[in-house]
Amino acid sequence: MLLAVETATDLVGAAVLTEDGSVVERSHLGGRAHAELLAPAIEEVCALAGGTLHDLDALAVDVGPGLFTGLRVGVATIKALGQALDLGILGVTSLDVLAAAAREVAGPDRSARVVSVVDARRGEVFAAAYDFTRYGSGDDPDPAAVCDNRSEALSPDDLVAWLGDLAVNGPLLVVGGGAVRFIELLAPRAGLELGLADTVSAPSPAVLVRLAARRLAAGDVPRAAEDVVPDYRRHADAKINWEERAPQRTARSRPTGAA
Repeated sequence: MLLAVETATDLVGAAVLTEDGSVVERSHLGGRAHAELLAPAIEEVCALAGGTLHDLDALAVDVGPGLFTGLRVGVATIKALGQALDLGILGVTSLDVLAAAAREVAGPDRSARVVSVVDARRGEVFAAAYDFTRYGSGDDPDPAAVCDNRSEALSPDDLVAWLGDLAVNGPLLVVGGGAVRFIELLAPRAGLELGLADTVSAPSPAVLVRLAARRLAAGDVPRAAEDVVPDYRRHADAKINWEERAPQRTARSRPTGAA
């Protein structure tokens, strides 16, 4: 049994892939309630799969990029489970999960070239492009094998310009909450298919668990809990400014007249 946890966006949930290949999923629109919703979802999917946490064989988690608080909740939860159950953890990116979902929903022909766009808030997005045409017929390639990942957050104008350059080489199926947010900017652009942006707007726990299972079967090695790190992608999110604020806190805590 494989448990996958999804908290990178407003959608929060969990899924279990059972030994017979079936998937049990529970997800909710979390808003700011990721911590309150995740643990019950994990408990429920394990029960529906006919087991408990102690029956799990492996763990997977969406490591982002995405919402700072959501990622902290999901990664911290799965790390705690990994340590408690002595299980390795497979990290999967939110952008890969969206691309895999697009392939599942649209089929290989319509999704030959996919762009995943996650709403990064603050008027920016995280994005990656996937060109599945590099592979011929046969098994569907893993999204990571065909990924052009933008390592920084993009402004809406930067996103439009980048997609325009990509569309020169053929149509693009654009999915994800970031595409939904800026749909009015993207809709007039030639070569962009946006019809599934709402349908595939958030990474799905069920897609995540299926993608993680394929990677494990292909030989990917789960990591120890202490080695699993969220992809916050913004320096300010990852650092939270504690180092810069530490000297100020120390100064304020000194008694009057202290050296």
